[in-house]
This record gives sequence, C-alpha cells and structure tokens, in this order.
Amino acid sequence: MTTAFVIALAATLGALFIGEVLGQMPCTLCWYQRIAMFPLVPILGLSIWRGDRLARVYALPFGIAGLALAAWHSGLYAGLLPAPVVPCTENGPSCSGPAQVILGLPIPYLSLAAFAAILACLILPRGTRA
Repeated sequence: MTTAFVIALAATLGALFIGEVLGQMPCTLCWYQRIAMFPLVPILGLSIWRGDRLARVYALPFGIAGLALAAWHSGLYAGLLPAPVVPCTENGPSCSGPAQVILGLPIPYLSLAAFAAILACLILPRGTRA
C-alpha cells in the first residue's frame, strides 16, 4: 500500500508541476486521468495512517478507471487505435509534442505505467514475513 501511495503522490505532484510550474495545460484525456489519480493520494495516505486495508476497496475503482483511460490515451498516442488523438488537439494542447516527454517517455505512457503499478500494488499479495 505504501508503494502505491508513493506512486500516486509522485504522479500527482508531477502533474501539478507540469501544469502549474511549467504552464502546460493538460489535454482532455489527461484531465480525466487526473480525476482518477488525485483521489488516490488521500485514500491511500489515510489507509496507511490508519493501518487498515479497507482503502483497497475504494482505491481499486479509481485505479481501474485510470488504467482504462491511460490505455486508451496511449493507444491513440501510439496510433494503435483508428481515431486520431482528437482530444489532445481539439480543445487543448497536444500530448504529442516534444515538450510532453519526461524521462524519455511521453506523458500518456507515464500515466499508463503509474496506474498499472498502483493496481499491481493493490491487487498482488504481499510477501510473507518470517
């Protein structure tokens, strides 16, 4: 649960840094992914603080929704889906520009990796302690 919290916190702070400090407005699909990511920070953080596992029930729907959106966005970005990246250019900035690459990966792929890692942390069983 702690790893999922750290990933969600890093993704949230990264998104806020890109938007507020760098001044890059997110596209429509990025906004939707933020809606799924931002609540994970308080949900997982409170779960760690309280020492309960009940937050997993509340976090899973956000993680699944975010993963589905990130997979769709990544598929559009990669050209794997037949539609062009319309949400990225119709009403906002494009996620396909060179400024939208962080650590060598485009933002849609980073979001996909973050949601996949969070879900893995929530779903996979923890190791046994001796």
